[in-house]
Amino acid sequence: MKNLARKTVLVLTLMMSLTVLASNAKVETKDKNRKLTNVYFKNVEPGSQLIIKDLKGLILYKEAIENYGAYSKGFDLTNLPDGDYYFELDSDLKLVVIPFKVEKNDVEFDKTSESTIYKPLVKMNNNLVYVWRTPTESTPLSYDIYYAENNDLVHSEEFAENEKVNKVYDFSTSVKGNYVFVFEIDGRKIKQTIKI
Repeated sequence: MKNLARKTVLVLTLMMSLTVLASNAKVETKDKNRKLTNVYFKNVEPGSQLIIKDLKGLILYKEAIENYGAYSKGFDLTNLPDGDYYFELDSDLKLVVIPFKVEKNDVEFDKTSESTIYKPLVKMNNNLVYVWRTPTESTPLSYDIYYAENNDLVHSEEFAENEKVNKVYDFSTSVKGNYVFVFEIDGRKIKQTIKI
């Protein structure tokens, strides 16, 4: 029993020291019969989603984050078929992508391929819709605006690498209802809906 308590304290100490070093630390701990991968995020907010997907975009796991602050959870990823996968932490402002590979029940993370995609911001004020993104984002961006009722394309925009994104759309004469902005950034599609 003392030996188990010592191992538990050692694992907890190791996890705490690694989480101090990085905001997205992953810790693999071994149990007798399986490997657990601990995923840790330093700052999460309610409404964010933690998702595990395969490369085809099939969602294998999805969880809504309910509290502010640190988030940590262990996953047994060794049961997944051999292939490439990724974790996504999807919040209002950004998408954190953490790729990993499963091969012969072994899980390997590629730290060099981790990325953070900052989402464009869409805000409405008196039938004016503002679209912008932080100046630090330099990747190309394109988006389409659809009227949700019949999926009609209303407008399209494309921005080159390093091009400033700061647009205002006047919806005062538009048909009332929901409009969906479909952004494409780094090969990923991000949707945001507004109601006019």
